[in-house]
Amino acid sequence: MIFSHISDTHLGLTQYGLQEREDDVYSVFNESVDVSIKDHVDFVIFAGDIFHVPNPTGTAILQMANALKRLKQNNIDSFFVLGEHDISRIRSAPIPYVYHNLEFSRYVGQGKPFVYKDVLIAGYDKIRRGEMPQFLDRFSELDKVASQHTGHKILIMHQGIAEVNQFAGELSSTDLPKNFTYYAMGHLHDKFLKQFSHLSGPIAYPGSIEMTTSEGIKETQKGFYIVDISTSEARPNWIKLDTRQQLSEKVEFEKLSDSISKILEKISTLAKKPIVEIKIHGKEIESEIIQTQIARLAPHTLHYTWKILQEEGANGTILLERPSSIDDELFRLASNYLGSSEKATFAIQELLPLLSANKVKEAEQAILEEFERFKK
Repeated sequence: MIFSHISDTHLGLTQYGLQEREDDVYSVFNESVDVSIKDHVDFVIFAGDIFHVPNPTGTAILQMANALKRLKQNNIDSFFVLGEHDISRIRSAPIPYVYHNLEFSRYVGQGKPFVYKDVLIAGYDKIRRGEMPQFLDRFSELDKVASQHTGHKILIMHQGIAEVNQFAGELSSTDLPKNFTYYAMGHLHDKFLKQFSHLSGPIAYPGSIEMTTSEGIKETQKGFYIVDISTSEARPNWIKLDTRQQLSEKVEFEKLSDSISKILEKISTLAKKPIVEIKIHGKEIESEIIQTQIARLAPHTLHYTWKILQEEGANGTILLERPSSIDDELFRLASNYLGSSEKATFAIQELLPLLSANKVKEAEQAILEEFERFKK
């Protein structure tokens, strides 16, 4: 028996105001479904953040509906939980519930275990950090149920694990129920797979299926897992998706022309126009020359951007280098400023997405709920 583990599809996401970027997300999403059908998986797990916003466009809703319909036509069932991007702060039913009600897919985000083809499955929607303590007893009860099941046990969650990302972690691996043979995780956008000695199976993050706004521009790969559970151990195999290539290059101003030529040669064979970022450093930099040279990229890229790296001191130390993880750096700065990692989590994961989408009423509701929780 095998199944697909897909997460953070963020259907409806549009970058740089370009329709092509929204289409890129749909393209790799449908590729993940096509591969699942071709490989005859027994079922598919969607581990949250199905949509990029709680009120997605009709196109995004139809893309998900058509994918689930194709799975059903091939006798493949699917199960899903909700991520924070799927849940509206204004009291309203999340859009993915529609798929459950139409029996296109099964919603499993309330922590109630059930058996499917001799596999015990349980899932939880995104749990906010402040709400986590009240779930620990529920995890313990679920663990008792899992310990009594002789087949495979799969736990689906849209959460950050502290050992994986200390800034985005709402719980530790030791907080999880111990008796599951596979932990199908979502929320973190980078691929991660690890077997902890105190857990019965691996913790697996397939990562997002495409680059998202918070990840910046970088060379990376995106994909999902196909997991073989035909033996006593769960064996995940990561499947790379055909995403649009992204390049981030650091170049010297004095060698800018040659560097641009090399970049053009590098991208000339790509099937899709890439996204390119140029980081320029040097002692005497002239913006007009930069604009002239950078403009050579326009016909050959979907989107390009550039910035100047500032230098100081005799050793020319780069001050504006991109951190290894933008998400980590953002959490670090917010935690330092607010004096609390919990406040930073609320600001970055709850308020920022709402305000950036101009969801003022939902942001106000989130603040009121957080204040009520604080009073309690």
